[in-house]
Amino acid sequence: MSAPRDQHFLVDQRAVEKIAGFVDVSGRRVLEIGPGEGVLTRALLDRGATVVAVEVDPALVEELEFLFADEIAEGCLQLVPGDATKVDFPPFDIVVANLPYSASSKITFRLLESGFEVAVLMYQKEFARRMIARPGKPGVGRLSVMVQTYASVKPLLELSPNSFRPKPQVRSWVVRITPHEPPYPLADRGVYADVVRVLFSYRRKTVRKALRSGKDAFAPEAIERAIAGLPDDLLQLRPEDLSLEEFALIANRMSGCLHDELPARG
Repeated sequence: MSAPRDQHFLVDQRAVEKIAGFVDVSGRRVLEIGPGEGVLTRALLDRGATVVAVEVDPALVEELEFLFADEIAEGCLQLVPGDATKVDFPPFDIVVANLPYSASSKITFRLLESGFEVAVLMYQKEFARRMIARPGKPGVGRLSVMVQTYASVKPLLELSPNSFRPKPQVRSWVVRITPHEPPYPLADRGVYADVVRVLFSYRRKTVRKALRSGKDAFAPEAIERAIAGLPDDLLQLRPEDLSLEEFALIANRMSGCLHDELPARG
């Protein structure tokens, strides 16, 4: 079967076994996004998982229904046709998936909002590197800040294009994502997400100018009120130079909170 656009089937069986074994899935409900031809699905089922597989391609759904007819009848596998950026997810505990490159960001943010115990996910290598770029360091961006605010990320495995059919033009990383509470108090998580988005939309500007450019997200009076409550040295920084604590402070000021003073930058 030929691969749909943007889908690269994992054909390296040793990699499949490693990915399926990175977390204990026995007796757990595992969400798999983009099961493709079902090689990872089979490995998860063999380890005792109940799999919820979300597949956007109707031809692949039909093929999976045929290949896994017994498992579907037994209730071990639930196929969910649809786009993983939009379709409702049935209840799940763990995520194990080879994500489509073009939807990696949207799906990752959706998963973090949905909540899960642990995820083992495959990404394009450069995308995964951005996820672990430390705030205040080169390469940091909206993805880095949002993921690290709500989860820890650990690289587990690197795969070459030879592990896939058809071969992608890039290398891939498999990472473990473990959710945690934000390291600093957030008055409003929605405001925090908007602040991070706005600041990185104007990443070459200072924080002061970037906030004032964010009139699509915040009322001008709210922006000016927040700026008045923030340290001047912070307002002169660029967004890529901020720590997670400083992002939290800016968002809390935008939410109207006036506590959580920052220590002086060292």
